[in-house]
Amino acid sequence: MSSTLLPRAQNPGLPTQLPPDAGRAAAGILIVLVAQLMFILDATVVNVALPGIATDLHFGPASLSWVLNSYTLAFGGLLLLGGRLGDVFGRRRAFWTGISVFTLFSLLGGLAPASGLLVAFRALQGAGAAIAAPQVLALLTTSAPDEAARNRALALFAAVSSGGGTLGLILGGLLTDVASWRWTLFINVPIGLTVLALVGRFVSETPRRPGRFDIVGAVTATGGAGAVVWSLIGAPDHGWGSARTIGGLVLGAVLIGALVVTERRVAHPLLRLGLLRNRSRVAGLVLIASVVGAQFSMFYLLVQYLENDLRYGPLATGVAFLPLTAGIFTMSRVTPRLVARFGAAPLMVVGALGAVVSFALLSDIGSGSSYAGAVLLPMLVNGLSAGLVFMPTTSLVLAGVEPEHAGSASGLLQTMQQLGGAVGLAVIASVYAANAVPGEFLPGVHEAFLAAAILAGLGLVSALTLVLRRPSYAGGPVGTQPD
Repeated sequence: MSSTLLPRAQNPGLPTQLPPDAGRAAAGILIVLVAQLMFILDATVVNVALPGIATDLHFGPASLSWVLNSYTLAFGGLLLLGGRLGDVFGRRRAFWTGISVFTLFSLLGGLAPASGLLVAFRALQGAGAAIAAPQVLALLTTSAPDEAARNRALALFAAVSSGGGTLGLILGGLLTDVASWRWTLFINVPIGLTVLALVGRFVSETPRRPGRFDIVGAVTATGGAGAVVWSLIGAPDHGWGSARTIGGLVLGAVLIGALVVTERRVAHPLLRLGLLRNRSRVAGLVLIASVVGAQFSMFYLLVQYLENDLRYGPLATGVAFLPLTAGIFTMSRVTPRLVARFGAAPLMVVGALGAVVSFALLSDIGSGSSYAGAVLLPMLVNGLSAGLVFMPTTSLVLAGVEPEHAGSASGLLQTMQQLGGAVGLAVIASVYAANAVPGEFLPGVHEAFLAAAILAGLGLVSALTLVLRRPSYAGGPVGTQPD
């Protein structure tokens, strides 16, 4: 029985009725989550449409990857800047601006008559997402009327962020089969227009943080993150030892070093280095980057396995990922209660361990394997594990952050997710390519999934530091740990 139905005497600390603005707050949270789902869908909805895009716009084998990578590069490179824009100009205003840019270039991308224009419009889509996405977490935490509602909103955010990729594959397969690849971009337009029409009514503006805008910090943060993402995206094709990869990583390191020096000196920094002085927060950032990086193997390798080896069509491939989504959404319903009872750290450990196990199981895929025998169980385990990791980690990273810096903190979190994804995909693709046999898919899969397991294992080690270093925190609720 729900605790809200117990007599008042047994629950003296609970309110007897909802806050007067609870309905408006719930509507605002829903609108913001719809926007987050749109961003996540866009990262995968185009995947299954790539063959049609290549045929219609005459992409070459190498240039086709930029339909995906241009979005990722702009998204990952501009997230810190997007978070700072929300702090300075108000998060609702920045959110509205980002959604407007994203929606406009989704429309233009769907209408693109040439390959170069599509890549450019995809990059501008990513820029719009980078402006709006950091505001999502900040608006969720400020819109929730109490701590319980905040945890539920973060659980839904984690479910949307983790499961949206699978839904994107299903939607992309359906739209491609029924209509054309252009509808994988057009679908964003009615969603974006609906969000734009409702956000002003149901989402309150946050206080603006006065101060000068950190131009040097914006340039170095954007350039540094962009250089790193650009280098890692191209590493599988050009080689880890190529001048392009090494030069890009060195440039990224130099710019990030300049960012650190700059942020120590300016009065209103783009990135508050104080956010990284909390060891628990750093452990959470490492965990989220590692697990997201490992998760990319699911979409990169399993999509190819289902389509190339098992001969599934685009829609059937998307449907085959439903156990992953089901596991994530199932855990999103119970994770807030588990966090309240056991604390974040134990759940993060169990979730990271489950992710390691799921990738180890997938490494056994072979020529005689089937979906039911080799994929179904690991995929379900992976979904349940992701549900245990993402909400507690998100809550941990944002815990204790002053409201005026919530945009910067959420931008940092999502930057780590994007960089983790780029690193993970580059590592997994390189390991696979090093062991692959031309004309065959399965050679290299074993090693690539083991690489994903190692990446998730790094996240597990990071989560274990929370339990081993602070046993009192490990059993307590999120947000109570000292710096």
